[in-house]
Amino acid sequence: MSIDYSLKFKVLSDARGKLIALEGGRQIPFDIKRIYYLYDLNDLPRGFHAHYKLKQVMICLNGSLRVYLDDGKGRKENIELSNPQEAVLIDNLVWHEMHDFSKDCVIAVLASDYYDEADYIRDYSIFEKAIRER
Repeated sequence: MSIDYSLKFKVLSDARGKLIALEGGRQIPFDIKRIYYLYDLNDLPRGFHAHYKLKQVMICLNGSLRVYLDDGKGRKENIELSNPQEAVLIDNLVWHEMHDFSKDCVIAVLASDYYDEADYIRDYSIFEKAIRER
């Protein structure tokens, strides 16, 4: 795959527990403008889209899931997220899907911009066209 999708965060730990601090432009490779989270998920896969401009970092805070990424040059399947110290960087123009959520799965997503429906590519053939025109 032509993108480096994995991130690993530094954990600060002592007798009280563990802490991970995330800052835009430091551990997160962009300024954070939106945070959202998913929980109480069922067996239905999610995602199935890309973004023209938006970049995201996906962190599984609890439980586990599998992530599929496609940047038009290569595909990475079965990326397992199950550790809050690890994350997936989803760059712009990367098709992504999420599958196989554990019952206790909680996913946090840090986004580089505010929600904009016009930035979504929800049709794979349009995604392929956008890649070719890049």
